[in-house]
Amino acid sequence: MKLVAAYLLANMAGNPSPTKDDVRKILDSVGAEVEEDKLELLFKEVEGKSVAELIAAGNEKFAYAPSGAGAGVDSAPTAAASGGGAAAEKKKEEKAEEKIEEEEDDNMFSLFDD
Repeated sequence: MKLVAAYLLANMAGNPSPTKDDVRKILDSVGAEVEEDKLELLFKEVEGKSVAELIAAGNEKFAYAPSGAGAGVDSAPTAAASGGGAAAEKKKEEKAEEKIEEEEDDNMFSLFDD
């Protein structure tokens, strides 16, 4: 992930075709270690493609991924039919959301950690 982030940062800085050295320089500036095999794989995958093409291809893949929103909709009629279960179901959903937010916060700060 850190390699992709560095590649995109180089692109956003005005370099339409970042090189491996550009990515290394960005990662070195924050003290992150560069894994050469993964760097090679990244450049093999992005070869001949623009960042706009890569993002469009990624968005297309996400269009078919389940979003998780359907789970809440499906469980709502069941909870309502059981009477007082709706309040308990809401509490479970809130705890799950809090846990996800905490995990996202933890992951955000580990972007360049090894």
